[in-house]
Amino acid sequence: MSQPDFTVDIDHNEYLAEGARDINAILTVTMAGTVPESPPGEIDTAEIIIIDCSGSMSSPPSKIAEARAACAAAVDVIRDGVAFAVIAGTHGAVACFPEDGSLAVAGPQTRESAKKAVTRLRPGGGTAIGVWLRLAHQMFTAHPATLRHAILLTDGNDESESSDALDAAIKLCEGVFSCDCRGVGTDWRVAELRRISAALLGSVDIVPDPAGLAADFSAMMTESMGKRVADVSLRIWTPQHASVFLKQVAPEVEDLTDRRTESGPQVGDYPTGAWGPGESRDYHLAVRVADPYTVGQQVLAARVSLVAASPDGLEVLGEKKVLATWTGDEALSTRINQHVAHYTGQEELAQAIQEGLEARRQGDKDTAEAKLGRAVALAHQSGNEETAKLLVKVVDVVDAVTGTVQLKKKVEDADEMTLDTRSTKTVRTRK
Repeated sequence: MSQPDFTVDIDHNEYLAEGARDINAILTVTMAGTVPESPPGEIDTAEIIIIDCSGSMSSPPSKIAEARAACAAAVDVIRDGVAFAVIAGTHGAVACFPEDGSLAVAGPQTRESAKKAVTRLRPGGGTAIGVWLRLAHQMFTAHPATLRHAILLTDGNDESESSDALDAAIKLCEGVFSCDCRGVGTDWRVAELRRISAALLGSVDIVPDPAGLAADFSAMMTESMGKRVADVSLRIWTPQHASVFLKQVAPEVEDLTDRRTESGPQVGDYPTGAWGPGESRDYHLAVRVADPYTVGQQVLAARVSLVAASPDGLEVLGEKKVLATWTGDEALSTRINQHVAHYTGQEELAQAIQEGLEARRQGDKDTAEAKLGRAVALAHQSGNEETAKLLVKVVDVVDAVTGTVQLKKKVEDADEMTLDTRSTKTVRTRK
């Protein structure tokens, strides 16, 4: 099957003042088309659902019951021909379906068998998420699928292994499969699941009420079923001795800078994960040249290519150039690119929320109010209404424009964790 069409668009102010070294651009990557029908007998897609079955999942009893229902709802969405499995996680990990640790081929009979197996899940034991990930890695790598996706659900902390053991498991799984993480209730750690989802190019979110799990699992699996191209990377060439950082900034903020893999002289690849038709994402590329150029010089500041694996090797799906011109014309060099400014604000918004919540947890009221007040102002300024709604559950807003706020005396744990998990979600600029 030929690779689908991708487009890469660049937004930036090409003109730099004399002595300036920093070039900032917003890259908009879009996959064209609509989701095609899946070919019969496909073997290119694999799904694993990982369910926390530790002892805490029994309190309240509805938690494990809703987790079973959510797993069944996700299984119902899996297309015929897709490979899939279910893992039950405690201080160990066992294959719930198929029991031999292989992947089953989705169809009416295997879906029913999987749902029947899930009804037998019972809570008991500890929590070792790294062990769960290692079993998923083992099962995925034994199958030829290239589009590999997991859903991971937990209700608690990774208490049955060391932090180093979890980090090693995450490292093992990087580039092998993507993973959407969900925490049910309020006894799990946002930072812990964010470590996993960030490294494995997935999402993280809270489901405060177990009754919401089935709808969320169904939505995640539906989105995964829409993916058609695996392991797309942004390949970026820059001038000699230049430094680079790259962040995804829409639909949410995710720093990719440290994920760079050198692929040639002055060239690095940054993973973006799997894509589905009609999907569009924005990235903030910042390039700092080693030395400023002279006024009147135009240089190629970056060459951005989109590459993906194909039977013949890596295939270039799209390419654009980022040009920079040094000028003495102040009107040109001080012109603000609205797209760059908007996303710089969205990045600051996410950081302000996370720093503000951490200050609140540490009892530093002044810092918490300053950071969360700045977040309120940025959300108001950018039209990020969803984030603004979450902020008012943590602070009383005196003046949204200036960011004057007061910490609420009592905040529900679920409201604080929801703001934390969703702090990285952004709104896009209008083209």
